[in-house]
Amino acid sequence: MEINTIMSSQIMELQHTVQMSVMQSALNLNTAAAVELLEDLPQQQVAIHPYKGSVIDISI
Repeated sequence: MEINTIMSSQIMELQHTVQMSVMQSALNLNTAAAVELLEDLPQQQVAIHPYKGSVIDISI
């Protein structure tokens, strides 16, 4: 095998490794940002039913 073929193969592997590393870093950054946004959301208040539990209909 000639040296150019070996170096070409190694450069392709290095490019792939760097590309995957950059993608992994971007994914981690986006995940952290999404978690931060979800944590910053105000807690949803439970809506109180206007009459449930306080009014009893006994008409027949």
